[in-house]
Amino acid sequence: MAGSLVAPGEGSVTLRAFLARELRVAPGELHLLLREIAPSLHLVASASIKPDTPLTAIIPLDRDGLDRLAALDRLLRYLFGYRVPPDQRMTTQQRRRLKTMLRVADARQHKASQREIAQILFGADRVAAEQWQNAPLRDVVRDLIRDGSAMIAGGYLHLLRFRRRR
Repeated sequence: MAGSLVAPGEGSVTLRAFLARELRVAPGELHLLLREIAPSLHLVASASIKPDTPLTAIIPLDRDGLDRLAALDRLLRYLFGYRVPPDQRMTTQQRRRLKTMLRVADARQHKASQREIAQILFGADRVAAEQWQNAPLRDVVRDLIRDGSAMIAGGYLHLLRFRRRR
């Protein structure tokens, strides 16, 4: 983003900053779509809001409150033109595994066998050199299939939360 969404000299973000962007109106609600930040990010405001009314955020005090505060921090930094820190919910290794899980789940939906998937992921030579029934790579593929299916079945929602210690 080249600059901030806040006019110089103003201290708050108003609806006017979003009027040139994609808007959707639902009964009683105004949805401000912020696709330049994230493909599915949108803010919801009352349809009766005036263009120069400062926007406010309401964050429920629940188990996900800290996650919401971190998201709000990132949004405010973006809106005011500051550097937005990288999202800390997933490590680079977790992102890589997630991509692999989804590729594997997609291959299974297209009827690929576990062995075919292993050949794509690890190379045909490596898979051929091992006895497939007892191969550790078979366990890796099976785990990727299981975890990818769990993500598709709703496990992806855990990606939106920080890991918590009990």
